[in-house]
Amino acid sequence: MHAFRNKRALIIPFLFICFTVYPQPKSQAYINYINTYSKLAVIQQKEHGIPASITLAQGLLESGAGQSKFAIKSNNHFGIKCHDDWTGDKIYHDDDNKEECFRKYDQVSDSYEDHSMYIKNKSRYAFLFNLSPTDYEGWAHGLKKAGYATDPVYAYKLISIIENYELHSYDLSQNIDKNGVAQNSTFENNVKDAASAPIGNIAAIQVHQVLKNNHVRYIITLQGDTYESIADEFNISEKNLRAYNEITESTPLTPGTQLYLQYKKSKAGKAYPTHIIREGETMYQIAQTYAIKTEKLYLLNQMPFSEGAKTGQVLKLR
Repeated sequence: MHAFRNKRALIIPFLFICFTVYPQPKSQAYINYINTYSKLAVIQQKEHGIPASITLAQGLLESGAGQSKFAIKSNNHFGIKCHDDWTGDKIYHDDDNKEECFRKYDQVSDSYEDHSMYIKNKSRYAFLFNLSPTDYEGWAHGLKKAGYATDPVYAYKLISIIENYELHSYDLSQNIDKNGVAQNSTFENNVKDAASAPIGNIAAIQVHQVLKNNHVRYIITLQGDTYESIADEFNISEKNLRAYNEITESTPLTPGTQLYLQYKKSKAGKAYPTHIIREGETMYQIAQTYAIKTEKLYLLNQMPFSEGAKTGQVLKLR
């Protein structure tokens, strides 16, 4: 037993070094998630005192950047289980045990609010609110210590995500009162408007920010967007908007979608020569991630169009 403990003591610091010393490649899915939910995380910090960086990192990790089947079905971005006090909708999912009960929400913003209240109202997390609101490392280790997750390196994963994506830039330097509520907040320019937005109505105060991926312009869709409203905003036809994104008239538009405003390229940027297919990914999703036309992705890999993505397969992107 002592020998095992000694080995574990060596393993954990080693993992921490792996997470923090070497630069990690950035995932476009993570970037999209941050663009979509960062202001909501800032609002949660203002109202409840949990660092925005911690909320975002947990959301990214627990929901697979909002792309896991569980997160899509439940809008639960924080892996919160039902527990005895939960009276809302439920969904069952294999976790530590088979068919465990998890909370289900009408929309993602409800998940963010419930996550804040869950941590704020559970006595085992009370000590965290004595930490500095910018001490994301203390919060990460505290969440693990308080039993938020069983993963032995959960804290290090959160810290790695925060530092790799500079999520600490969203944290507000402010005083937290005894109830865990932020006082005298000072906001950076990019979050001033979001701070006054009502929960669950983020789209009302955001303007679409035009981003670029592989030199192709795109936006991240918001709650309440339609193809018509986006087409009007950017003075393009709905038909072209659908063509740019290779979708049909029956394809629904959901918040958090990466929507291109011009035709995608024939190959990915030089920084992305290959992609290893993960479980659940489709050729179309991969093409969207790297701003490549789906047809060109098939041709680059000499694959028949009737063949789907295979987990573990290495795709050429250029």
